[in-house]
Amino acid sequence: MKFYLSFILLCVTFFGCKKDNGSATVDYAYIGGEIINPNTKYVVLSKNETIIDTINLDGRNRFLYKIKNLSDGIYNFRHGGEYQMVLLEPQDSVLFRLNTLDFDESLVFSGKGSKKNNYLIETFLESEAEEQYIIKLCQLSAEDYQKHIDSIRDRKTEKFNQFVKKHHPSDLFKDFMQANINYSYYSSKEVYPFLHYGKNKAEILKSVPANFYDYRKDINYNDVLLSNYHNYMTFLRHSVSNLTLEKHDAHSTGKPFHRGSTCYNLDRLHLIDSLVTNEAIKNELLFKFTMYFLSKSNNEKNNEAILGSYIEKSTNEKDKDQLTRYVNSINNLKAGAKLPELTLISYNKAEQDLHSIINKPSVISFWSTMHYEHFKKSHKQLRILKEKYPELKFITINIDGYGIDKSKQILQGYNFDYSDEYLFKNPDKAIDILAMYPITKTIIVDRKGKVVNGNSNIFSISFEKEVLGLLNR
Repeated sequence: MKFYLSFILLCVTFFGCKKDNGSATVDYAYIGGEIINPNTKYVVLSKNETIIDTINLDGRNRFLYKIKNLSDGIYNFRHGGEYQMVLLEPQDSVLFRLNTLDFDESLVFSGKGSKKNNYLIETFLESEAEEQYIIKLCQLSAEDYQKHIDSIRDRKTEKFNQFVKKHHPSDLFKDFMQANINYSYYSSKEVYPFLHYGKNKAEILKSVPANFYDYRKDINYNDVLLSNYHNYMTFLRHSVSNLTLEKHDAHSTGKPFHRGSTCYNLDRLHLIDSLVTNEAIKNELLFKFTMYFLSKSNNEKNNEAILGSYIEKSTNEKDKDQLTRYVNSINNLKAGAKLPELTLISYNKAEQDLHSIINKPSVISFWSTMHYEHFKKSHKQLRILKEKYPELKFITINIDGYGIDKSKQILQGYNFDYSDEYLFKNPDKAIDILAMYPITKTIIVDRKGKVVNGNSNIFSISFEKEVLGLLNR
């Protein structure tokens, strides 16, 4: 409360000053906030993937920033590995408060423009919770499924209409929120064949009502105004995958569909290239799907085929370089390869070579404060695995680069043991060499430090089968 009172007084000082010209157009807005448990000493503000400024936090982890020559719309603020959006319009003075340990759930806005942004975050969190419900609904017939998601859309529309009636928001906000409702609904339609329990996805797709995808004729697959918004980009990914399923089925000669097949993924990259003309949106979709495929594959030939197709179609040189290095790193971690030499720092601040701590079959996993839920779940899972497989060594490495004290404090907060816990001396280099994506990536090595599986996952149903095979050698 003290924070908000002091911040409001500060804003009054800004906004209470006389305008240079009473008739001048107000083309600026203020954004400020306080970050609890900050990961870095700054916040990055951007719009449409263009960085506006890097704003330093003060001694109390707060900031206040004036955006001049405001172009109203969705802005992103990033801190550490997390980001969230804020809708800014002229004369807004939006303040927020958040805790990095519970980023989205702790985020609260105040000040002028806060009501629309609190509503926006509330709908974002509701959409996250709704995803699990949608998975269950997808097991229904297409007709019954549509009735349920129609009901969800109607409920959202009614709630939004009540908000509009009470608060009279701008046309920009109303258009944006209506698009949010629509694209959330459309996404639910697009994921249906993939989440339905039936194995023959092409047949499931053929079984839906004739008008199930009628909305597609009105979709803009190149909407720059929404390209920075989660629900729109999620819809595009689902829709592209679904449309590819139709095209892939036409030449798959009756083979069972597999989402990880090279042929299907090549078809998807080709469809994106032909369907999406906006360069930024196209590059984003191409990168996401290529990275997803590569992160699941250990096949060098297939990886090269997907990478080659991606490089032909993308115009983002930085992303192309990143994925080329990623593929090289994956290839260097194939079965039988020697684990790369990397320097670790133990929790007693001693430097050790990664190879020097491997004296028996080992499982190497990673964590980051940027993926807090994974940190908690993975350490709980590791407790179980350590008891179950004492013959294995479980090495856990923090990849943040924030230093020992912060990661030790987090481990202590959950009573997690530090034994076999380390940090990378050079995390950026290590992340690149070990192809560190996604954060669930786990590397299994034998007692000589040779890779058994460079792309495993302690939560995978095949993980225990893999380690038992290693122990029974």
